[in-house]
Amino acid sequence: MKFPKEFLFGGATADFQFEGGFAEDGRGLITHDFVTTGDVSTPRRITYQTPDGKTGAVDWKKESMPPEAVGYFDETEKYPSHYGVDFYHRYQEDIKLIADLGMNVFRFSICWSRIFPTGEETVPNEQGLLFYQKVIDECQKYGIEPLITICHDEIPAELANKYDGWSSRKTITAYLRLCQVLFERFGKQVKYWLTFNEVNVLRGYSMLGTRSVDEQTFYQASHHIFIASALATKMAHEMLPEAMLGTMYALSPVYPLTCKPEDVFSQVTARRKTLFFSDVMIRGTYPNYQKKYFEKEGIKIVMEPGDLETLKNHTLDYIAFSCYRSTTVNQESQYDIMVMDPNPYLPKTKWNWTVDPMSIRYVLNEVYDRYQVPAFIVENGMGEIDRWDENFYVEDDYRIDYLNNHFKEIAKAIEEDGVPVLGYTMWGIIDLVSLSTGEMAKRYGLIFVDMDDFGNGSLNRYPKKSYFWMKDFLEAFHEK
Repeated sequence: MKFPKEFLFGGATADFQFEGGFAEDGRGLITHDFVTTGDVSTPRRITYQTPDGKTGAVDWKKESMPPEAVGYFDETEKYPSHYGVDFYHRYQEDIKLIADLGMNVFRFSICWSRIFPTGEETVPNEQGLLFYQKVIDECQKYGIEPLITICHDEIPAELANKYDGWSSRKTITAYLRLCQVLFERFGKQVKYWLTFNEVNVLRGYSMLGTRSVDEQTFYQASHHIFIASALATKMAHEMLPEAMLGTMYALSPVYPLTCKPEDVFSQVTARRKTLFFSDVMIRGTYPNYQKKYFEKEGIKIVMEPGDLETLKNHTLDYIAFSCYRSTTVNQESQYDIMVMDPNPYLPKTKWNWTVDPMSIRYVLNEVYDRYQVPAFIVENGMGEIDRWDENFYVEDDYRIDYLNNHFKEIAKAIEEDGVPVLGYTMWGIIDLVSLSTGEMAKRYGLIFVDMDDFGNGSLNRYPKKSYFWMKDFLEAFHEK
């Protein structure tokens, strides 16, 4: 495998799955703080109750919101965002483990309410800023480049409950206040920024801060995110000339199930649902296919004067994406980015996710052909049920094979296809709480964390077999 010498290899995390430190040092509530795992035997249903008593649920298949009541900070429930895996108190140990691997980039996210507890303060919480300053300093002590996600699938609960989150333009103002503080405080130390995470799959209260799941609300909220990202990009370019701004998209590919023409065009239609967001944010304009869809469905996006000019003039510097697996679509499919349809040619994990190393080369070529901007793979990895011995050692050869085969395809995209790739950050470099199921049993990391689905355990860290494989791999990479 050949990678450019400046290529960035590292790991990725999200604050509400990893950080912990709930309600410490002035941190306010975020929407994910009300999400529980409930009954772990049915982990796909995630219930929540907002502080003002509104109740509902996010069902990852249907996005239904039934009226049944659920616990609000019920001590019999588990709220993963309240403790994560305690990075808040273990950041020095965790960053050293990453550094000892030979990694040179670490992607982490800012907990918005740790900086502005309600989102509406004019003065930031200094203790929150100090925590992230210490994380950045610790990274740079080891020569690790910080890659910061400004907003990772969350919003201060106050903004959600008071303004219905991203459905209101008031949230744009609050977000830009956060960006300004981050750029002022950390801009000299941080080059790579992500304005948002997986904007093409954000839904409902926990992610968008909205109680409605209808398409009108979803696309209006998406427009506000587009504007917020463009204005943040403008701000960064003015304040930090060396900074590079990207946004992260879920881009695991969709293949036609057969070569039947109707199936092939179904793939085109399905892919547009995913790429619409990057089309707006990188090309700088709403595409015709989406305008036609809005017209057909009666969706009317409310814009202010200058919005379209803002989108056109302040596009992203690079495209970041997640790619875990691939799926298929045919003429009869009702495509949903969160639903995996089977592919008869590929093996699957226990969560029905296909194992498809070529998918990552496919996406790299797809996005570079479409946008001609550098790519950054910021999430990729294998969630599996790990088995450990009495010393907490995990023999995860399946993860080694997964990573090795994906690395080969990335190298081919760079060397054979000419795609400029900035780097790769493996998802869940250290075991963390799964977003989609709320479990610890679905483990991604190279480093085992002693914690179960209910939060029990010492939280001690133990390198897996894959950790030592990755260490050897990166030693060879740095020698070249």
